[in-house]
Amino acid sequence: MARKLPMYKAISEAIAQEMERDENVFVMGEDIGAYGGIFGATSGLLEKFGPERVRDTPISESAFIGAALGAASKGMRPIVELMFVDFFGVAMDQIYNHIAKAYYMSGGQLKMPIVITTAIGGGYSDAAQHSQCLYGLFAHVPGLKIVIPSNSYDAKGLMISAIRDDNPVMYFFHKGLMGLGWMPSPPEATVEVPEEPYTVPIGEAKVVREGSDVTIVGVAKTVHEGIWAAEELEKEGISAEVIDLRSLVPLDKKTLLDSVKKTGRLVIADEDYRSYGMSGEIIATVVENGISLEAPPVRVAYPDVPVPYSRVLEKYVLPDKEKIINAVKRVI
Repeated sequence: MARKLPMYKAISEAIAQEMERDENVFVMGEDIGAYGGIFGATSGLLEKFGPERVRDTPISESAFIGAALGAASKGMRPIVELMFVDFFGVAMDQIYNHIAKAYYMSGGQLKMPIVITTAIGGGYSDAAQHSQCLYGLFAHVPGLKIVIPSNSYDAKGLMISAIRDDNPVMYFFHKGLMGLGWMPSPPEATVEVPEEPYTVPIGEAKVVREGSDVTIVGVAKTVHEGIWAAEELEKEGISAEVIDLRSLVPLDKKTLLDSVKKTGRLVIADEDYRSYGMSGEIIATVVENGISLEAPPVRVAYPDVPVPYSRVLEKYVLPDKEKIINAVKRVI
């Protein structure tokens, strides 16, 4: 049976069902217990599973992500919440030099079934240290899988896939899609979610809107901006196909390339920084596979500046429907 759930409840339900299925699954992080996570992703877990398996930690990301590394090496399957991805710096050695490399450096003898969840995205004036995306930075690191859901169905399915994966998975959720009462969220992100457990394969993109004139590629909130842009463009006779990548690592190249071969035009909508990130990787993938485009590809990405506190300035730099429409008209 399916019912509509906001993303934060879908994530919490996925974790709860996996904790019921496997006693080795447990959760750690700041305010993830009694508070239920600052964005609600662990709501109700403490009451159901108790403090041994739902552990509030001190404000020490290096300590609890390091503890997850140790626990995983002993056969546990920890989920740790890095409250904001912006805080990664204090735990990067644990993530980059240990969690990501342990399987390789042990010759495959040491599995690292860790899920690191973290909040991304702007749009609510939380300024330069609480609004970044940075998934491109982690996608650059060999040994980490990267998933980024855009709706509650994918959020639950990807979380279950991440927990069952024997590799470390970085699970990014956009704050503006969680369906929280105190933060605006597009209604399209709250969709029907089956009650029973299910998986969404990591590394499988989805064509969320079919079209023939141009391919728009996005993740998380830019998927919705891309769909809204496609709806407006349709009124002008332009048919846009929208792809939700859902995973950056592994990247579903087949779905991407099949679409661009069909349309011959490409626009990438990316809330991460423009340079050296997802948008450049998508273009490189298309070019390296010899696909001939009707026009140079266009990136609608976050400019290489810190995220402004001012709402006016933040709106000016964030990717949105209007910027995507303008980009499409440049390639048509």
